[in-house]
Amino acid sequence: MMTDCAATSFKLLDQDLLLTCQRAIYWEQEKALIAADVHLGKVGHFRKAGIAVPRDMEQDDLAVLSDLIHEYCPEKVIFLGDLFHSDMNADWEWLRLWRQQFPKLEIILIRGNHDIVHDDHYHQLNIALHASLQIGPFVMLHHPQSETVLDTLSGYVFCGHIHPGVSLRGKGRQSITLPCFAFGKRQAILPSFGKFTGKVAIRSMKTDHIFAVLKDKVMAIA
Repeated sequence: MMTDCAATSFKLLDQDLLLTCQRAIYWEQEKALIAADVHLGKVGHFRKAGIAVPRDMEQDDLAVLSDLIHEYCPEKVIFLGDLFHSDMNADWEWLRLWRQQFPKLEIILIRGNHDIVHDDHYHQLNIALHASLQIGPFVMLHHPQSETVLDTLSGYVFCGHIHPGVSLRGKGRQSITLPCFAFGKRQAILPSFGKFTGKVAIRSMKTDHIFAVLKDKVMAIA
């Protein structure tokens, strides 16, 4: 499942981050894999509504997660919200089977707006739930925060939710929007990990660090 893609290194607050083509971050000092907006269960909801969506999309996302775990050997995985998309459905079984492959791995879920499955189901899979969590210099959240709220926080925010993308234009006026990692002055917004999600082109400041995610590389955008 893994592509031939070397992760791009990024230093932030004296912490070493590896930005992967699979739209996740490996935080070296904490031995943690960080991903946002997996949206497992979304395929099942669409199929239940009669919309034809390939069944194997979610198994593919879980397979990519497994590959990342085997490659980086993290001690913990931190999901920045929207791990499972809304109500319980048959796709939960895929998550349960996947969890059984990594019984010793610490899994933390920062609850997102789509994480509405009852806490007991997550606890049965030994998944810890938090509204927010500070680890070292970073605050793990789901929603991006306003400047006013950022002023009240003691750490640099990692979040998801908006599925950020960056629009690139060619000489022939052609354009493409790619998923991206967006590092601002006080918060970073991660791209959605799940394949069955959209992208929203974001506005950025000149001082921001934007990294577009391609199939074979993660590229810094000037």
